Amino acid sequence: MLKLRKFAAIDIGSNAIRLLINNIIEEEGKETQFRKSSLVRVPIRLGQDSFTVGEISKANSERMLDAMKAFKLLMKVHGVEKYMACATSAMREANNGNELAEIIATKAGVQIDIIDGRREASIIASTDLNTLIESDKSYLYVDVGGGSTEFTVFNDGKIAASKSFKIGTVRLLNEMIKDSIWIEIEKWVKKNTKDLNNISIIGSGGNINKLFKMSGQAQGDPLSFLYLNSQYQYLQSLSYDDRVTELGLNPDRADVIIPATKIYINATKWSGAKKIHVPKIGLSDGIIKLIYSEKNEGIWLKK
Repeated sequence: MLKLRKFAAIDIGSNAIRLLINNIIEEEGKETQFRKSSLVRVPIRLGQDSFTVGEISKANSERMLDAMKAFKLLMKVHGVEKYMACATSAMREANNGNELAEIIATKAGVQIDIIDGRREASIIASTDLNTLIESDKSYLYVDVGGGSTEFTVFNDGKIAASKSFKIGTVRLLNEMIKDSIWIEIEKWVKKNTKDLNNISIIGSGGNINKLFKMSGQAQGDPLSFLYLNSQYQYLQSLSYDDRVTELGLNPDRADVIIPATKIYINATKWSGAKKIHVPKIGLSDGIIKLIYSEKNEGIWLKK
C-alpha cells in the first residue's frame, strides 16, 4: 500500500533562506523515495549584517519574519506534516540571533534551531552522500556557505576527519579573511589528505551547483580542476553587471560565486584532487532525511 507524506526543511543561511518541501513516498517492500515538491529561495543576506556589525539589522529582521510567515503558510497549503528549521553561522554569531529566533517563534510560529558547524556537517552527512562514497576511494567533502565552510575527509568509506572553518563567501566579499586562515586551512587539508591516493572532491552549496549547471555536464559526471580554474578566471574577467546580464546569474549569486570558486579551487589543489563531484545535496536535504529517520524529533505543523 502506497503512503504519501510531506516534510519540509528551512535552511537559514548567511546568503539566503530556503524552504524545501519533499514528498516522502512509502510503499511496503520498497525503499522510501524522497522527491522535491517545491523549493523557495529568498535572498536575505543575514551574514552581511552579522559578520560586519555583529547583529542582524532591523530591516533584515523584518524581512526574515515576513519570510517565515510566508513559509508557514506555504507549508500549510502544501499539507506539510513535519518540518525543521535550522540556522547557521549568521544567526549563530549575531548578538541578537537568539532574540530574533524567539520573535519569529512567537509571531510566525516557526521554531528555529541555531546549529554549530559540526552539527551542520552531521546533518548534511545524513543525505544520500553515503551512496556516492566508494570504499576503495578517498574524498574531501567541501560545503561552502556564506559564513563558514565544512571540510570532511572520507577514507575506506568512513569519515576520517572533519572541521568547520570561519571562511565563507560573504566574509570573503567583506575582506574579513586574514591570510592566516587560508594557511590554517591549507595545513589541515594537506595533513589529512597527504597519505590518500585517488582522492576526489565532493562539492556542495548553491555556488558549486551553479558552476556545474553552467558547465553543461551530464548529472553524475564530475567537473575537472582545469574547468574550475578556467571558469574562475573567466568569472573574474567579467564585471558584476555582465555576470548578471550575460550569464544570467541572480544578483545575490553574481558576487559570491567568485569567492566560492576560489575556496573549491584551493581545496582541490591542496588535496591533489583532479575531479570535483557535484551531487545535488545540502543542508535542506539533510534536514528532510534527519526528521524522517528521527520520527520523534522535528516539529509537527499545526493546522
